Amino acid sequence: MKLILLGAPGAGKGTQATAMAEKFNLCHISTGALLREEIKAETELGKIAAGLIKEGKLVPNELVVSMMASHFEKVKGVDGFLLDGFPRTVEQAISLDNLLAERGEAVCNVLSIMIPDEMIVERIQGRAAVEGRADDADISIIRQRIATYHSQTEPLIEYYQEKGLYKEVDGTGSIEQVREAIFAIL
Repeated sequence: MKLILLGAPGAGKGTQATAMAEKFNLCHISTGALLREEIKAETELGKIAAGLIKEGKLVPNELVVSMMASHFEKVKGVDGFLLDGFPRTVEQAISLDNLLAERGEAVCNVLSIMIPDEMIVERIQGRAAVEGRADDADISIIRQRIATYHSQTEPLIEYYQEKGLYKEVDGTGSIEQVREAIFAIL
């Protein structure tokens, strides 16, 4: 099972991904977590990513695709993977399709957790207070991340609709309601 979980920052991808990975024996691969590890380790990728993330911008496709390809090689002992935060652009989606095709694999479902922009702001600010994430504290950066999501990530909806893989979930309910809706789809 190869799943992609889409949604704006703060939509609840990470919260839902943990339960999905557990229920379906999947490796949860969070691009954001991988990038934060790279930043913490002060790798070359981490240094580039840190500057871009501070500005609310996306890390270049070739760097993210390379990081993901390397990580896929480490996935063992599970029934598939759940991608959270990748792909973020149509270019990345095409690269992912090619990467998986080389392995004789393909994405089977794309789920998008949908919430309104103002709820994104509220959730991200709440997350900043709880988790102490600096990238979540500045309202101008939050607004830039929302704008980046709309301009660069939302085109994935049409890309995956054309492939017959796309499904939406209303993310405005409780964690349990959203989880039930996701499990019903899967």
